[in-house]
Amino acid sequence: MTGSDDDEEAASVGFRLETVPGIFRRIAKRAETGLGKKAISNRITTEGRQIYKMSVGFSRHAGDQELFEQVIEGGYTLLDWEDIDWSDPKYENAEEILKACEAQGKIEGPVTLQSGQVSITETFRNRLKAGDIIVVSKGNRLIRAIGEVTGQYEYYPRSDGKFAHRRAVRWLWHDPAGVPVTEIYDGNFTMRSLYGLRKERLNIPALERYMNSAIKEADAQVEREAFVLIIDEINRANISKVFGELITLLEPDKRLGQANALRVHLPYSGDEFGVPANLHIIGTMNTADRSIALLDTALRRRFTFRELMPNVGELRQGLAAKGIEAANLDGIDLCKLLQIINERIEYLFDRENQIGHAYFTSCRSRADVEAVMRHKVIPLLAEYFHEDWSKVAAVLGDDNGTNGSHFLEAKRLAAPAGFADDELGGDKMSWSVKADFDFSDFSA
Repeated sequence: MTGSDDDEEAASVGFRLETVPGIFRRIAKRAETGLGKKAISNRITTEGRQIYKMSVGFSRHAGDQELFEQVIEGGYTLLDWEDIDWSDPKYENAEEILKACEAQGKIEGPVTLQSGQVSITETFRNRLKAGDIIVVSKGNRLIRAIGEVTGQYEYYPRSDGKFAHRRAVRWLWHDPAGVPVTEIYDGNFTMRSLYGLRKERLNIPALERYMNSAIKEADAQVEREAFVLIIDEINRANISKVFGELITLLEPDKRLGQANALRVHLPYSGDEFGVPANLHIIGTMNTADRSIALLDTALRRRFTFRELMPNVGELRQGLAAKGIEAANLDGIDLCKLLQIINERIEYLFDRENQIGHAYFTSCRSRADVEAVMRHKVIPLLAEYFHEDWSKVAAVLGDDNGTNGSHFLEAKRLAAPAGFADDELGGDKMSWSVKADFDFSDFSA
């Protein structure tokens, strides 16, 4: 990060390194806010409430953490700016705040209604209503607390002459380490101490999950909302980089809330981290991929392996949902086509390399089926059998590719001058894919 990334002092030069939560940590944090049935039925919503971003202290200054802990424990929020008591009812008028700042203020420079000490004070004192929600920032990229305003403006002078302005707050969620702003908002915050957030830019469901995460269920084992992380082609990943030493936290009994729950200290940020029980991790892989042989043993011990073979029933249902009959797509029985091809592949090759039903789920016409066969299935079969086209023909039911073939055709190659037929080991065939396919063997 550069010095100006958080709109801090322009004098800051060079760059600094900051830890950024990765995908695994972010979804684990989200899962911790998952709601149970009681929380869902009694949840606090944003309906009828204004949402404000608010700064409490300065995240990079000494004493910030202590101040943050004070407001969380005390059940209030604080504002700095001028050390003037705004309790008098006359300060319901922004003009009166302006006059007081001009007469008693210690901040140098001209003062207008748009100046921070006037506009932000007026928002904190007058516009912020009981029931409104404040989102407390940590810098411009993190949020560390969410609360519901419950009281009117109060003046509480402090010995340091700062943060004398107070509003009572019921804190709904807090995390000193913070979570990325983008979890609930479509961009970073600005440095302005207090301002309203536009609801169209907020992720309301995510915000409400954080707002309700403190609601305790009577049963500690209550089922909470499920969160799912999908890692596609997991066998191609460097597992030590995907999970590292955190892989032990995936075990069911070591999840948060379970009998042997574990939290670890992350090496860079120093924050504590655990994996909630309602976070489910799915890794997908293709068993035909040769890299399956190198799958990490640690991964095998912590995942349940479920085989998903080609399924004509899934093909039938998937097309039916689109109003297409798989058993009669322009005269072609796709289920029969898939089943017969796979039976022949299993007989000639092995069961792990069968054709998946997903190849045909997007077909809507005979032309689509021809395109899938020509550009996907036949080239894949040629690769399976190492360009032995006689076996490709056998899978497709084309025999020797001469009499009445459906997909492939073959013609005998004449021996070149100077070669006798027997020198070349019998007939040599030239194979090609037909211009027009015949699906009569797979007719509806």
